[in-house]
Parts: sequence; C-alpha cells; structure tokens
Amino acid sequence: MKRMAGSIRLVIADDHPLFRGALREAVSGLFEDVEIAEAGSFEDVTKLLERGAEVDLILLDLTMPGVRGFSGLIYLRAQYPSVPIVVVSANDDPAVIRRCMDFGALGFIPKTLGIETMRGAITRVFEGGVWTPPDIDLGAGSDAETTDLLTRLTSLTPQQVRVLMMLSEGLLNKQIAYELAVSEATVKAHVSAILQKLGVESRTQAVIAASKRARALAAAGRRGSLMFPGQAISAERALSLIPPRQAAAYAIASTTRAMPLA
Repeated sequence: MKRMAGSIRLVIADDHPLFRGALREAVSGLFEDVEIAEAGSFEDVTKLLERGAEVDLILLDLTMPGVRGFSGLIYLRAQYPSVPIVVVSANDDPAVIRRCMDFGALGFIPKTLGIETMRGAITRVFEGGVWTPPDIDLGAGSDAETTDLLTRLTSLTPQQVRVLMMLSEGLLNKQIAYELAVSEATVKAHVSAILQKLGVESRTQAVIAASKRARALAAAGRRGSLMFPGQAISAERALSLIPPRQAAAYAIASTTRAMPLA
C-alpha cells in the first residue's frame, strides 16, 4: 500500500498497551510523516485535546478507564466536532456499529481485523469516505422515532449532557452549579436549553422521558453500569440518554463504583 504524504497527527485511545502497539504498527506504515500520541484512559484523551493539540484522527476504543459505551464518542463529537473519530472495538455487534456511525464516527474497525484491513479502513477515511465492515447495513433498524431521538440527543452540548445526567440523579440547580463550578443562572440556562431540545416543558418531564428510554434494559434483565466522562453511574440512569430500542444492546455488564440497578 502506497504511503500517504503530508504530516499527520493521530491519537490512539485504548487501555491495552499491546493493542495500542498493534495499531501504531498499522498506522505507521500508512504515512510518510506521522506523529502518534497514545492515551490509556479517556482522561488522557481529553487532556491531549484540551492542550490545543491539532489532531487529524482519533482511533477510539469504546471501553476504557473513565468511559464506557457511547458516552466518550458522544462527548468528543460534541466538544470537538472538527476532529474525525474512528471507533476501534472488540464489540462488533451490528447495532453497536450502526449507533457509532449515527453518533458521528467516520468508521468502525473491529479489533479482530488484520493490519492490512485496518490500514485500508483508515486510508478510506483519510480519502474522505467512511468505513465499516462490508456486511453491515447502516440503514437497518432505523425508523423516524429513533432518528428523531438521536438527533435530539446529539444536539446537546457536552455541558448540557452533564446537566441532564445530574437532573436524572435528582440533583437540584444549586447542587449542579456546585458540581460544575458555575452559577445557578448558568445551570438554569442549560436546563431551559435541554427542555427545548428534548421537546418537553419541565425538568420532571425530561427525567421521565429519559427514564422511559432505560426500561428496555430492565426488560431484558440486564445488570451493569456505564461511565460518562468523569462519572460512574448506573446503567439504567446512563441509558436514559439512549433510545429505548437500542438500550439493551448498549448495556455493559461490568463492575464499577456505580450503584447496582435496583
């Protein structure tokens, strides 16, 4: 495969050093001049980006310390919309792949792929395209309700996502303001924006609407937890931010500091 010219800066975000090494090998063979930063946690990723480093592509694992599920992808797409992201994950469930693309990823690379196939996928993205495994139908399972919910969710800013999480936890405006180190007036402004974007009239309705989206998890009999940036919360509460038809697929049965589902 011919090497691409130009100076490229990449971030490999994965908590497994051996796999980061494999990705580094795959990427290094693609470019004549490439600078690769490695991140073993989601906090490491955000610190790199907060320093103002220009990044041409992030290769992002869905599950690493500080984040699980789609929350890391959602956060990065909202906070850094100009930075392209390709998800690299051991979870190659078609529903997961489709949701990653819905949430703004430009590609999805299963960890089971060989180095040459990975290189082809990354090259495709740099050429301006998208890449998923060839047997994935990105249109399958979509409907107007799901599309509307995804649109509303992805319209929230990173801070609004954090506020909605805290509303679901039952925190008052004063408590949210303290946690985020902002004024109560700022929190009220965020709440008003959330209500407008979700199409509801009160914070109670927002929380109820969020709770309904989590019921598919309980119906499926799943137990576990998800982590949003900087916060471990129960799967039911975290999945309140995710459309109901995909909720069970999004659950991750793992042990964290979060309270187990009741």
